[in-house]
Amino acid sequence: MVKEFKEFIMRGNVMDMAVGIIIGAAFGTIVNSLVADVIMPPVGLLLGKVDFSNLFAVLKQGGTPGPYVSLAAARAAGAVTLNFGLFVNTIINFVILAFAIFIMVKGVNQLRRPKPAPAAEPTTKNCPYCISTIPVKASRCPQCTSELKA
Repeated sequence: MVKEFKEFIMRGNVMDMAVGIIIGAAFGTIVNSLVADVIMPPVGLLLGKVDFSNLFAVLKQGGTPGPYVSLAAARAAGAVTLNFGLFVNTIINFVILAFAIFIMVKGVNQLRRPKPAPAAEPTTKNCPYCISTIPVKASRCPQCTSELKA
């Protein structure tokens, strides 16, 4: 059983998948940071100094009654909240990650796509007098015996 497990783990596709998952997790962390630290602060500033991670609605007051200054304060008080700001951040993370994966897959597909073979030069042509198909190098038509210009 250990031998079979070792063979399974050492297959190329399993190792590729493991590497992909590890790189994907690291890339996800980078995208989270990009959204939280680079994209959302200017967007929040443009929308009137709004911090999207602190946009929430209180569904049920906690032990300490609100209003709560931040989501962390509401959670500390035990309030039940609807965290739509975090949801917006998650949607933006997903869109950026999906677009990055799309660009990567598109690039890989272009690398894998075989180059089209150059078109072969024609070996036949039509006689301008009788419209018969003749070899390209012919100087006289075998059907109508017309002399052809080279």
